[in-house]
Amino acid sequence: MNGLKEKIIQNLIAENRWKLFLNGLGITLEVTFFAVLIGIVLGFIIAIIRSSSKYTFKSATANLIMRVLDFICRVYLTVIRGTPVLVQLMIMYFVIFASSSNKVLAAVLSFGLNSAAYVAEIIRSGIMSIDGGQLEAGRSLGFNYASTMVYVIIPQAFKNVLPALANEFIVLLKETSVSAMIGLSDLTYGANLIRSRTYEAFFPLIFLALIYLVMVMLFSWLVSKLERRLRNSDR
Repeated sequence: MNGLKEKIIQNLIAENRWKLFLNGLGITLEVTFFAVLIGIVLGFIIAIIRSSSKYTFKSATANLIMRVLDFICRVYLTVIRGTPVLVQLMIMYFVIFASSSNKVLAAVLSFGLNSAAYVAEIIRSGIMSIDGGQLEAGRSLGFNYASTMVYVIIPQAFKNVLPALANEFIVLLKETSVSAMIGLSDLTYGANLIRSRTYEAFFPLIFLALIYLVMVMLFSWLVSKLERRLRNSDR
């Protein structure tokens, strides 16, 4: 027990090393929060474009614009889903942001753009799972295409894909751990810094794993409460 106590003091208490985890936690949550916002907004836009491209609009110009946008979205999804997030992060920081030292912004954009590709396909699958008659019913009630999507299709699709979306955001939270590769002072960077000072790998990494585990469990609990509330609203 004395040995365990000494290890904890050495890795957490001595030289206020716990502050490295605390500061890293703040940066990790900041990157995750803004990346999730980008992923949701951009993902919804891409999903709607991809889902709407199969419909024929009255205007030839609108049809042309939709085809062009759909092509761009397809290329985007292929590139983002076909390359590792770590490579995207390094390209964003060392190439695109080569003249800037804003590591947080580079990480937020990298993870946000990466998440958007997966969110888009999740949302699109949810939209495609809704019976086509729902769209026709909305149009028969006087809604235009956009209003039908917003008030009829998307709310139903969101309920269907909520578990998949929650899983994607959990994956995103854990993926931010690679931010240490560009020197961002996140949780992983803090654990590695403690390890380099104490020459002890076990405790810093175990503390790191426990912090991520607690965050994932908390997020999963919040999502389960949201799912129950949505189910109760259907009754």
